[in-house]
Amino acid sequence: MNNTIDKMTFKNLLATTTREKEDSYVVNEIFTRYPSVKELLDVTEEELLQIKGIGTVKAKQIVAALKLARMNTSASDERFIIRSPEDGYEYLKDMQYLDREHFVVLGLNTKNEVMFRETVFVGSLNSSIVHPRECFKHLIRRSCTNAVVAHNHPSGDVTPSKEDINVTHRLTDAGKMIGIEILDHLIIGGEQHASLKEKGYLQNTK
Repeated sequence: MNNTIDKMTFKNLLATTTREKEDSYVVNEIFTRYPSVKELLDVTEEELLQIKGIGTVKAKQIVAALKLARMNTSASDERFIIRSPEDGYEYLKDMQYLDREHFVVLGLNTKNEVMFRETVFVGSLNSSIVHPRECFKHLIRRSCTNAVVAHNHPSGDVTPSKEDINVTHRLTDAGKMIGIEILDHLIIGGEQHASLKEKGYLQNTK
């Protein structure tokens, strides 16, 4: 089953569950926020409640339907594993086409399988704006043990800035206190990437 068929199937599932048309605002908004099957399968009631037109009952129905779908997901839909910066880039390389900076968190389990992808900030990166609370609340909610964070440079130059390094240090230190390890901070742009772990910025941050 390819991704196109998967998405069509899930769109029909959501339309049936919510009693909406497949091209309705609610169904389209769900797919806009969670464009991949993997992201959709990991959506929570709390996240669904942020969408206009979805109440508590409908959110519970959607999550229940997705749980059933997850149980029937084929082996070809196994979670993506992050083993290296190159794997992270492969999973996130679509970010190179964004015209604004997006800061993304990938929540991983003990096997470093991607549990979810969440954009937590859009705009110029600043250590005082990208707050650890916004990153770690998603990780804690999903019981993640590890994480990879990433952001894009629309200019295409992936050289880390002072703010990039400051954000890395802040999140790494916060992760140590909480017990969730930040495995890497990737900068993506212009068909290339930079790993702040490989550059040594995830070590000795205290």
